[in-house]
Amino acid sequence: MRCTCLLLGIMSKYIVDPVIYSIYHTDLKTMPHPSKFQREDDSEPIPHPPRYKEHLQILAADLKLAYKALYEAIQPIPYIRDRLYCVDKVFIEGGSEEWVGDGTFRGKGTSWVRLESYKDIYTNPPGKPIRYIIQADPGFGKTTQTLQYTFNWSTGVKGSPFSDVQLLIYLRLRQLRGVRSLAIAIRRYLLPKSCPLKIADIREILEHTTSVAIILDGWDEYPELNTELGGYMRDIITARASPNHDVTLTTRYLPKEFPATARRVRLTGFDDQARDQYIRKAVVGDSDESVEQIKQRLKDNPVLADLCQVPLFFVMFAHLAHEKEAFKRFKSVTEFFSFMIKCFHEHLRNKEEDPNVERQSRQYEGVHEELSALAYEGLSKPDQQIVWKKEELIRRLGEGFYEHHKRIGMLVEEEVITDQTTADGFDVYTSEIRFYHKLFCEWYAAYHLAELAVTLDGAELSSELKKLDPYDLQYLYRFACGLDPAAGKKIISYLQSLKGGDKFAVLCILEQTGEVDDIKETVKKLCADTVSIKMGDTKLLQRSTVQLLDIASSHKIPTSCLHLNGCVSEAVAAGGNLLLNSGLHVPPSTTLETIAITGENLDIPEGKMIGLLTYAEKCEKLKKLTLQCLLPLSDLPAEQIPPSLKTRNIEVLLLSLKELVYHLNLIQGKWVKHSSGTAQIGGYVELSRGTEIGWRVRELTRASAAGIPIAQVVIYGCSPVADQSGSISLALLSSQLSLPILSTLQELWIRDIARRMDNTEVVGILSYTAQCAAVKVLVFDGQTLPDRVQGAESTLSTLRSRNVSVLGRMKTESSPSDCRVRCLDLFSGVWEDD
Repeated sequence: MRCTCLLLGIMSKYIVDPVIYSIYHTDLKTMPHPSKFQREDDSEPIPHPPRYKEHLQILAADLKLAYKALYEAIQPIPYIRDRLYCVDKVFIEGGSEEWVGDGTFRGKGTSWVRLESYKDIYTNPPGKPIRYIIQADPGFGKTTQTLQYTFNWSTGVKGSPFSDVQLLIYLRLRQLRGVRSLAIAIRRYLLPKSCPLKIADIREILEHTTSVAIILDGWDEYPELNTELGGYMRDIITARASPNHDVTLTTRYLPKEFPATARRVRLTGFDDQARDQYIRKAVVGDSDESVEQIKQRLKDNPVLADLCQVPLFFVMFAHLAHEKEAFKRFKSVTEFFSFMIKCFHEHLRNKEEDPNVERQSRQYEGVHEELSALAYEGLSKPDQQIVWKKEELIRRLGEGFYEHHKRIGMLVEEEVITDQTTADGFDVYTSEIRFYHKLFCEWYAAYHLAELAVTLDGAELSSELKKLDPYDLQYLYRFACGLDPAAGKKIISYLQSLKGGDKFAVLCILEQTGEVDDIKETVKKLCADTVSIKMGDTKLLQRSTVQLLDIASSHKIPTSCLHLNGCVSEAVAAGGNLLLNSGLHVPPSTTLETIAITGENLDIPEGKMIGLLTYAEKCEKLKKLTLQCLLPLSDLPAEQIPPSLKTRNIEVLLLSLKELVYHLNLIQGKWVKHSSGTAQIGGYVELSRGTEIGWRVRELTRASAAGIPIAQVVIYGCSPVADQSGSISLALLSSQLSLPILSTLQELWIRDIARRMDNTEVVGILSYTAQCAAVKVLVFDGQTLPDRVQGAESTLSTLRSRNVSVLGRMKTESSPSDCRVRCLDLFSGVWEDD
């Protein structure tokens, strides 16, 4: 009974949580040879078909011609069709991050590592083919980046991704309705009709070429995404098809199934440096005056700061800001979009001298109810429809209206192959229509939503809005509020009723009024308390919070504290901003007084710490920076610490693990134990597969070396085994870590459900415990153990002399189905029932 009470008392102190045209005459010897994209099992070459080399040469040449037509037709502004750019003249690297984890990509988003270059996505060593997933929201440059890959391959840019592959296959998935094989897709969409290669020839080339890379662009736009007919493409992604080829998939959403070995990258958009590079490269050249003029116009429009992180919209902003003298300061995103749409129509009117064209243009610009209704219908469907058959669109809109919006670049026409063939066996093509970008679809849909909001009562509107996910369609909501104040009032009321909707509602209020004065009191109220961004927040909520901070900063509204909880894996000062795990940037605030960054997975090396201090320096009113995380407590170079932090006497604190507190001496760059901190790691410290074990082990080691008491360590599901050094080895998914002897540890739990431990393993754990001089309690939880511990007399004697309690909620070899509380008799080594 004593053991049961003791064990229950101990248990009450913690709960373990559940835890990517001369070619025809080129000598084939000069073509790239396999390297990192070659299969590792090709030790003996596969015999090639008789005309393989000739066919490979033809295919490579025609692919390069097809790609040239794509990468030389980039339109930064859709209505300027007489000005096309080569992708290499406009491509600028935005931010990108790679997921670094255990292969389970759907877990907590806390293991994103910033990449220095888009080329780093493909820096894998030679070996088996890999699946790459490049993920980003619309407009973040997924297609532009893949077109840059086709340019690099086609023109032989050395050292670039795919420069050393023999074949690069680039396919746009939205075109592949009814396509059942890779060879058919290549024949239909990439090769000219005059090409002599047949589908069988292409299939033969793919089977015998060891150096092939495939890019599938736009998984979320694949028309057979959720149908059985899409199985072939799903098989390519999962490596059930084309297993010997590297495959890169671009998508907005993760596919439901993909290999655990896939490398996952996300694009995070343009920071200040990328925006500056684009302006110089694609807009004004090296004119410093023009560069500063565009940048100043962006500063004059803080409401567009979030939108301009999206490369597509910054590109349009930069060109419009440079070319339009009437460019002004916008009070809302709605006002900017209205200006931009007007520019689309004006450009066509300025090109045409016919008065009838001008009259029709103005009519089409102002009257678009049917287009708005069609856009809304598409976005409100469970599986959103953003592509329409040309015949259907013309029937609803009228041919004149359709042709006008196609000419201004708002609607884009694309030929796709149907499942049908002609009597003589030729493919039948049809035309599909889509908006230039989904945000334009949201713009027109917002007119219809605003009309519905005015006419429907509260319950009817609520039912209608439930079809529209604010996370996915935030600008639809914002535009609707900005277009009609009466509609906005009802929509805002609905948003405020949602959990976490108050912050997003503030942005909608701003769209509605265009005046910050109308929302100042609401912003003041929200910023008076701690403003939090946490790991579980939706991206919309995080984005809304960041924009709320921007509003407060630009209008001198004090913000008491910003708490970043579990949403920052590295405190990266990217382009002068903090980078969240979601990819969002948090710019410095001129009115923020305290920053608190917490999260068990946060690891800030020396260089990143200096960057974080530089960020803190830019927060003009900041008084305190608090970190609750792992921080290598090495000295910082005093000369690199921003001088103004020293003169402003900003307090920089570290809460290490539990109650242990350090502060940073800004003069010397040294971490010093804070007087208000208690010299004990209280509670329990869990070491498990679901936690960042490495930094916890290092912190425990430091605490022990410093003589700081450690109340309890729980080793959960890591199959701990004592090694020859006396430490405990922890078996993890990808590495082997050791927990050294902790001289200040007071209590150790070994929790490993359904694990069978032999005598040697049990003796090793007992020996480790005996060497931890302060341990008073050892608990085995969930294992099956030998009935008796043998060959450990000396260890048992040591434990006995220190009056250590060794308990178990476990099974024994003689009673494998009977889990109960037992105590180890330290004289006999026998597990005794309570």
